[in-house]
Amino acid sequence: MAGARAFLRPTVGPAHYARAVPLESSPESPQPLRRVVHLVRGWIERLGPVWVEAQLIEINRRSGSRTVFLTLRDRLAEVSVSVTVSPATLDAAGPLTEGATVVARLKPSYFEASGRFSFFCDAITPVGEGQLLARLEQTKRLLQAEGLFDRARKRPLPFLPRVVGLVTSAGSAAERDVVENARRRWPAVRIEVRHAVVQGPQAGEQLIAAVRHLDGLAEVDVIVVARGGGSLEDLLPFSDEGLVRAVSACRTPVVSAIGHETDNPILDLVADHRASTPTDAAKRVVPDVTEELARLVTARTRLDQAVTQLLRRGQEQLDAIRSRPVMVDPTATFAVRHEQVEMLRQRSDRAVAARLERERIGVEHSLARVRAMSPKATLERGYSILVGPDGRAVASVEEVDEADDLLAYLLDGQLVLEVREARPGKLGAR
Repeated sequence: MAGARAFLRPTVGPAHYARAVPLESSPESPQPLRRVVHLVRGWIERLGPVWVEAQLIEINRRSGSRTVFLTLRDRLAEVSVSVTVSPATLDAAGPLTEGATVVARLKPSYFEASGRFSFFCDAITPVGEGQLLARLEQTKRLLQAEGLFDRARKRPLPFLPRVVGLVTSAGSAAERDVVENARRRWPAVRIEVRHAVVQGPQAGEQLIAAVRHLDGLAEVDVIVVARGGGSLEDLLPFSDEGLVRAVSACRTPVVSAIGHETDNPILDLVADHRASTPTDAAKRVVPDVTEELARLVTARTRLDQAVTQLLRRGQEQLDAIRSRPVMVDPTATFAVRHEQVEMLRQRSDRAVAARLERERIGVEHSLARVRAMSPKATLERGYSILVGPDGRAVASVEEVDEADDLLAYLLDGQLVLEVREARPGKLGAR
């Protein structure tokens, strides 16, 4: 088998040319893998650090790790590399966002154990648009820390504003979109327009003045700040810190309608509501008269149905009450109660009669006993009752003396007697 010769020929380094390293090899005399890997590592490390310009497409911070992993991609070619950097180096560059363009100093490295090729970054800084994004991100973090983006500060939009304030550039498509769509939705809407430059050095100052002027008008119920799309540099005035603070201080709800859906200036975060486009802003601040009329018709229909249903239930309840026996014949209840009262009266009469009969019999029995013990009954049996001079009945011969006058009560009269002799002795002794 024919032999093979491989050359590891490095490209130009940062300060010198490296010589080619020939390696003789064949199936019968192969080179050890470790030697090839070692030579590759030596060549890569001789390249030294190099400054590159690329787009930062991914930032991967791992909790508790001392290393941050970045992914850089060439802006014109489908070439991307993995880069490791320390958190301190990354934070020193300021706030970096994915998509920013950066200049980084990379040191290539090659790990023999795994055969993995990577870069280590010891310096990185945003440039161009990336520098603008980093500056905007820093401003955004400052304002967020002050609480200017809190949801609690957001105010609701009025249902039908008396006057809509509009801040935009004169004769712009944004002004036309807001005015035409608002009047198409609600023809009677009033719009107070305040023109301002929307890009360039004077834009921030004029935008602030326009917003404050409209906020000072008592009849303005909502303010729309609108502009069409543009580049990041064109939209910088709408991320101006002064404008953001002026909108935050407004007493009137503010709607931000800057650019297109993908444009996100800082004004979107501090405004009470964000609209994706100026046309969307008109839809948010002004109701659609056609939709409101349809809702009104629907509400009236539901109200009619509810009232009809309520009357139907009331009529059914009234019919149910009228069908009750007491309502059909009000005297029917009196007849039933009269029978019950009559029955109770008869029971009461019977009870009273029975009680009187029992009491009559008891009185007769008592009267018979009293009569049996009465002195009159004794006289009727042929006896008499003697009463002494003191008016008490004489029950013993010892209670009288000779010559005493006694009174004898008989059944048909009284006898006056004189005691001639008292003979003691028991009845029936002789």
